[in-house]
Amino acid sequence: MESIPSTYTAVVLPDYHPNTIRAMLSLKSEQKEIRELKDDEVLIKMAAAPVNPSDIAFMQGGYNISKTTPVVPGFEGAGRVVAAGKSHKAEQLLKKKVSCFAQEDVDGTWAEYFITKEKNCIPLAEDMPWEQAACFAVNPFTAYGLFEEARIAKSTAIIQNAAGSQVGNFIRKLAAKSKVDVINIVRKESTLKSLQEEGAKYVLNSSEEDFEEKLREMSTLLNANVAFDAVAGEMTGTLYNSMPPGGRVVVYGGLSGNAVSQVDVLQVIFKNKILKGFNLNDYILNTGRQHFQEISDEIQRMFIGRELKTEIQAGFPLEKIVDALKLYLGNMSKGKVLLKPGN
Repeated sequence: MESIPSTYTAVVLPDYHPNTIRAMLSLKSEQKEIRELKDDEVLIKMAAAPVNPSDIAFMQGGYNISKTTPVVPGFEGAGRVVAAGKSHKAEQLLKKKVSCFAQEDVDGTWAEYFITKEKNCIPLAEDMPWEQAACFAVNPFTAYGLFEEARIAKSTAIIQNAAGSQVGNFIRKLAAKSKVDVINIVRKESTLKSLQEEGAKYVLNSSEEDFEEKLREMSTLLNANVAFDAVAGEMTGTLYNSMPPGGRVVVYGGLSGNAVSQVDVLQVIFKNKILKGFNLNDYILNTGRQHFQEISDEIQRMFIGRELKTEIQAGFPLEKIVDALKLYLGNMSKGKVLLKPGN
């Protein structure tokens, strides 16, 4: 086992700021001390950690999770466990390759080393690529958990907005495997053309004047009884009102920054429709540890077999955090930006 240093480099957010640019420019690369591990904790030498929309919202103080500042951001990443606490489950992870996450009031993954509870680690196969492992804990499980809603509803067709996102891409792959049609909603003509070139059959641009009419016609024609909403705001109402009777809208994000609105009360009363939320933490908790590992193994096989792939546009050392965020914010749909300690 390699020697463990007493200090490590980490990206530190001094305080929250609602202005994205100011929050980004306040980030600093600093040295921190490695503290003693509690019994149920592990020390992970990080290989890579992504920048996610949740990280941006967190820096602004607008996410549903807040931590004591100053704090190291980053909700997920991947690395190898180099030290473990005294509990049996923690010791079992020693030397293992893991995907990891942390949403408690502790430092995050944008660092050379990361301490977290053993329950926040997902053991990985050795042939799982590091870049894919870094983005494994959030989006793939979100897509899988959402698509279970379609399985439960025995859907033959579903609707999703933010269809150019990584979650949107994973949902398309899962749907294709189950022979379920997908109505993909995007905001830009360039994204529409890109999805069509990839083979997506049904793609709508929400910026077009006749978008709502097209959505109603298409959802009725295909009997799309489940919709996944990453946007919220008026889009939630548009999805809800456009679906056939008995449909359900599952809200899992709030990219619009606005409250859910425009839900037609007559659709609520007379069309037997459902509006619900999806929270990944609750999904993992309710799934149970053994079944969650079975799901993890299934998803890993899909990544290793290249059925699934997270698009990566660039990697940066921790010291270049501002450059990394500028690139990501400039074009999120192009792929993930990774922080790679030691690069």
